[in-house]
Amino acid sequence: MVSASDIFQARNVALIGATDKSHWPRNIYANMIESGFEGNLWPINPRRDEIFGVKCYPDLHSTPRPADLALLIIPAAAIPETLASGAEVGLKSAVVYAAGFGDGGRPESIERGKRLKSQLNNLDISVCGPNCMGLVGIREKLYCYPHAHIRNLEPGPTALITQSGGTLSYYLRAGAERGITFSYAVSSGNEISLDLSDYINFCIDDPETKQICLFIEGIRKPEAFMRACGRALEAEKPIIAIKTGRSQKSREAAQSHSGAVSGDYAGYEAVCERYGIINCETLEEMIEMTVGFQQRRWPQGPRVAFMTTSGGTVDLLHDYCEEQGTSVPDLNEATIEKIRPFVPSDCHIRNPIDTGAPVGKSGKSSPVEICKAFASDPNVDIVAWCNNMPGSARSSGAEDEIVDLLKSTEKPVFSFARMPHQIPNGGLDFQKRTGMPFVQGTRIGVRVANALWFFSQRRGKTPITPNDPKGEKDQCDGEALIDSLEQIGIQKPRSLMVQTPEDAGNAAAEIGFPVAIKIVSPQASHKTEIGGVSLGIQNSENAKTAAFEMEGRLKSAQAESTVDGFLIQEMVSGVEVLVGTRTDPLYGPMLVLGTGGTMVELIRDISLSLLPVSKTQIRHMIAKLKLKKQLAGWRGSPEADIDALIKAILSLSTFYLDHRTWLKDIEINPLMVLPKGHGVRAIDVRTVLHN
Repeated sequence: MVSASDIFQARNVALIGATDKSHWPRNIYANMIESGFEGNLWPINPRRDEIFGVKCYPDLHSTPRPADLALLIIPAAAIPETLASGAEVGLKSAVVYAAGFGDGGRPESIERGKRLKSQLNNLDISVCGPNCMGLVGIREKLYCYPHAHIRNLEPGPTALITQSGGTLSYYLRAGAERGITFSYAVSSGNEISLDLSDYINFCIDDPETKQICLFIEGIRKPEAFMRACGRALEAEKPIIAIKTGRSQKSREAAQSHSGAVSGDYAGYEAVCERYGIINCETLEEMIEMTVGFQQRRWPQGPRVAFMTTSGGTVDLLHDYCEEQGTSVPDLNEATIEKIRPFVPSDCHIRNPIDTGAPVGKSGKSSPVEICKAFASDPNVDIVAWCNNMPGSARSSGAEDEIVDLLKSTEKPVFSFARMPHQIPNGGLDFQKRTGMPFVQGTRIGVRVANALWFFSQRRGKTPITPNDPKGEKDQCDGEALIDSLEQIGIQKPRSLMVQTPEDAGNAAAEIGFPVAIKIVSPQASHKTEIGGVSLGIQNSENAKTAAFEMEGRLKSAQAESTVDGFLIQEMVSGVEVLVGTRTDPLYGPMLVLGTGGTMVELIRDISLSLLPVSKTQIRHMIAKLKLKKQLAGWRGSPEADIDALIKAILSLSTFYLDHRTWLKDIEINPLMVLPKGHGVRAIDVRTVLHN
């Protein structure tokens, strides 16, 4: 069984392809030696007897002892034979730097990658790569990375796993400049053997690693990735990540609105929501988030108190907090009285507070005392202090005062600079000694506070996963499906199905006017696009005419189309909601919820969640949507029956999970939410069965 520990526990390392004519092997050898690797490091090159001033060996069979780890800096064509030779002498692990194993899209590369993967299935060798830039174990002094400035790093609690090789060195350097110290850094490459989940599991098992940073380009083993992220959550080790692909087009093969608006990246965001992954917008934000999480204090609630000396910053904080849904509580009277002696008499004491020029009292630091007052307020869960890193002319608070502040409370307390600034001399040591994170930027300060609460709600818990399906196939289509949905409380409007336009008038009269008429045809999955829906029909003659006209429009657009009939439905009015359940090919069963109707793909007011969901999670999904304003009663319209909506979503989700063996997709669009107390109606139900 492959394991990253095979690499990082290696004490006998062979550098295959050792040459002083190339900077990669030269720098890797120097990095290992200069950093004080305490094991054996053997250069291997069949054309040299000596290199780097030490004995050089012709192959893996010639080393004094069997190598635990081989660093293969050789052409792709030579990799399979070298690994096979290593397996003969007990090689446990390897780093394959060469590209050309499935990358680039060339047929020969793809075929070579398949052959290597097949070979590794038969060899007990754990491989990092191929097409990677190596890795670093800081405590082990294992520096298998080719950049000369990556050496002699201070060990710390943060692991970095990146599928972008070059990002590793930039992130380590930028992190070090912000006071982040690392346990491991891995450039994982094409992941033919070890992948993201393997490295995450290794870091979870390492007691010195407290948080994990990921740069993700693609998730090759989604189920294993989610299991690993679940383990990290249970172990209270935050995962702070960035993923490429945000602008990627939704899958073109999607067969419903739910598929068209969910897409790969949206599915990934749903995974982040369920598994407590802090998803960052930029690499710069990822650095600051990592700094903010180093304190490892978890809030008991979402409420943030902000202190600043700038009215303009207060205005920005209001903007950013509204944008991000940050909870900014009012201060209680006791807190206001504690703060009053430390601010000018004309200061308006509120949250966020602009203290102006704080006034001292008995030699105490006014900002520190104000933060203490914030922390003592039962309405406050997180304290955020707008303050530059000490050493700057605009910083506040002596070391002993900040230490005293942090000792006075168990709540998270961190500083955020108004905007990024150069780190002053001694600033990083101050941050380390006090335990106060100093993040840079006002907006990122708000995002750090929100992320702390986001993770705190989920930490230590095992994410729920779906049970095995147990439903019957005969409940999944046609009238049996409609009956099944009605049994779980999802009713359609009163309706009749007729075969011909002539029958539409009589059926409409039987239901009672006004009615809606919809064409039923395999070629009319999106009925409104071909004029296959008529609403508000007031009499029998108009009903018959409408049916004839929509049949003509369909035939005109698609001459070979077939019409199965016409659905006549009672008209109901309310808030149109899209509810879809589907199985994402990467991440599994999902719920898609959003503003429904004909504009769904244009408006894209959508929220996704992995299934199963709870009532609380559904309410949280609704709260993120613009739809929530419509449901609450928009511009004089009555409040919608939100409780009935939540019950219907929960019922549909449960039904889908039980029947996902047979059902690929169920979509209700729209699910009409009637005024409070009147329930919901499934206007249009669409299913896709597995082949």
